[in-house]
Amino acid sequence: MLIDIFHDTVCPWCRIGKKHLFDALTQWQEQEVHIRWHPFLLDNTIPAEGYEFRSFMQKRKGIETEQLQHLFDNTRRAGEAAGVKLDFDKIGLAVNTKLSHELIILAPANVKNDVVEAIYKAYFEDGLNIADINVLVAIGTAYQMDATELRLLLNDRAVADAVVAESTFARLNGINSVPFFMINNNVKIDGSYSVEIFLQALNRAALIDISAKIW
Repeated sequence: MLIDIFHDTVCPWCRIGKKHLFDALTQWQEQEVHIRWHPFLLDNTIPAEGYEFRSFMQKRKGIETEQLQHLFDNTRRAGEAAGVKLDFDKIGLAVNTKLSHELIILAPANVKNDVVEAIYKAYFEDGLNIADINVLVAIGTAYQMDATELRLLLNDRAVADAVVAESTFARLNGINSVPFFMINNNVKIDGSYSVEIFLQALNRAALIDISAKIW
């Protein structure tokens, strides 16, 4: 079973969707699953130093302070229901996520899912700047990646260009929002939804696969 996940590392609904999918997979266990992570840059125009988070979000959403807080509260409660923490009070910066996606690309396959979760945690729970190379190197070394090599690779223009190219490719192929999941190249889930919806999608993809092999 192949699952492609398109996401951004500052997208709270991406974290919620990831949790729902992985919870569904712990229940499903019908086939071996291979997951591929794909970058989707929500805003690649944000400069390296970032923007003040709340004022950026107000401008992006076109809403007032009270409405923004209401949005944060609703999203936080959705996270709690899914079993993930989203502490918007700790987030100080709206950041360019390109560098964090570079770390995901560079992470070894056996720890890639864990690195993704560590990046989400750093941003949504610890309020860290995930556009800061030092923060990302610290995450990488926690998963046995070599700090010196990682720092060099995170400064490699080719890796950054690969992130931008893949994000652009996703948009050109009709993916306009995240999270977006593709299971076995035939079952799509556009949103975070629920564990039950993901279980249904996994079963549907497995059934399509069986039917294709019969014919």
